[in-house]
Amino acid sequence: MTTRLLLAAKNREDVIVRFAARHGIRLLRISIGVVFLWFAIPKYLPGVSPVDALVRHTVDTLTFHVVPGNLGCHLLAVVETGIGLGMLTGRLLRLTLVLLLLQMAGTLTPLLLFPREMFASSGVLTMEGQFIMKNLVIIAAGITLTATLRGGGLVASERAVRLDRESS
Repeated sequence: MTTRLLLAAKNREDVIVRFAARHGIRLLRISIGVVFLWFAIPKYLPGVSPVDALVRHTVDTLTFHVVPGNLGCHLLAVVETGIGLGMLTGRLLRLTLVLLLLQMAGTLTPLLLFPREMFASSGVLTMEGQFIMKNLVIIAAGITLTATLRGGGLVASERAVRLDRESS
C-alpha cells in the first residue's frame, strides 16, 4: 500500500514537473508583462502612482535636472508599457529584455542615491525600499527569460521526460 502511494505521488509530481517545464517560461513572461502594465498605467496620470514622487526625484537627480521629473515619469510609463506589451505578446523579445534589464538597473539607483528614504534608522527597508527590492525578482526573471532567447528552456527530470515521450 505504501509503495503504491509513493508511486502515485511520484507520478503526480512528474505530471506537475512536466507541466512546469512545458509552460513555466511562457507563464513567467506573461506574468512579468502584466506586472509591467499594472505599474505603467498609473504613471500616465500625475500623482496616481504611489512611486510618482520617487520617480520624479530620481529622474531629476540622474539627469542633473535636464529632464523634468514629470516628463521622466511619462517616459518611464512609455518604456514600461512597451516592456509589458513585449512580454505579453512575445514579440521583439530581445529588445524587450534589454529594456527590462536597463529599466530595472535604473529602478535600483534610489537605493544608492537616497539611502535615507530607502532604509529606516534601524536598517530595515522603508516601504519605498521594499518596492524597489522586489525588483530583484524581476531582474532574475529577466535573466532567466534571456537564457531562452536561442531556444533554451526548462527541462523536466529524465524520468518525467521519458514518461512524456512514452505518452506521446
